[in-house]
Amino acid sequence: MTVQNVLLSGIVGSTAYGLAHEGSDVDRLGLFAAPTEALHGLHPPKESHVSTAPDRTLHEAAKWCRLALGGNPTVTELVWLPEDLYEMRTPLGDELVGIRTTFLSARRVRDAYLGYATQQFRKLQSRGDGSFSADTRKRTAKHARHLKRLCQQGYELYTTGQLTIRVDDPESYHRFGEEAAADPEAALPLLRRFEAAFDEARSVLPEQPDETAADAWLRRVRRHFYAARDAEAEVEALA
Repeated sequence: MTVQNVLLSGIVGSTAYGLAHEGSDVDRLGLFAAPTEALHGLHPPKESHVSTAPDRTLHEAAKWCRLALGGNPTVTELVWLPEDLYEMRTPLGDELVGIRTTFLSARRVRDAYLGYATQQFRKLQSRGDGSFSADTRKRTAKHARHLKRLCQQGYELYTTGQLTIRVDDPESYHRFGEEAAADPEAALPLLRRFEAAFDEARSVLPEQPDETAADAWLRRVRRHFYAARDAEAEVEALA
């Protein structure tokens, strides 16, 4: 997959969390800027490019902003990665990392992280009681690890305004995954505990994200990739 104007990309998923094992896929996430001129046509460019082998997802800058403003955990982690996990950083990408807290808001972070965690629990329940194949059990354990991670990271983000990507105790996540793979209902107390914790906590985040910062950044991106600007500069140079 060849995508032009990649602004920021890095390794995410289990490798970033410190939960990868031998044979785990390496997931990559990034964002790119469509040529500004292409946005004015009858058929706008694709907003996302997804590939496998390697596993890579790239979102157009505007789509990434919309998802991040909504509290989407997957896209949010891109701007909170440890330095060594970035594979592409541009000045505009660095600017985005610099304004990452402006995308956050209390309600959207709570709803998104707990919502995703609840989805993982439902997937656990649909996998059964752990008596299925080894492959199914493996996927079930993965859902449980994600459930716990989403609860922990979401609560940290909600109460401190900071997001730690690498988990502190990977082994506890693996143990939790195996327990839930054997009995999906074993994951419910943790989910309920965090639901109560969110309800009781006072968030440091604002009620609404600062869309003006995201909008200003996106407008800088559009100006930077406006092809007509270069054409005008050439005309002026020849005049």
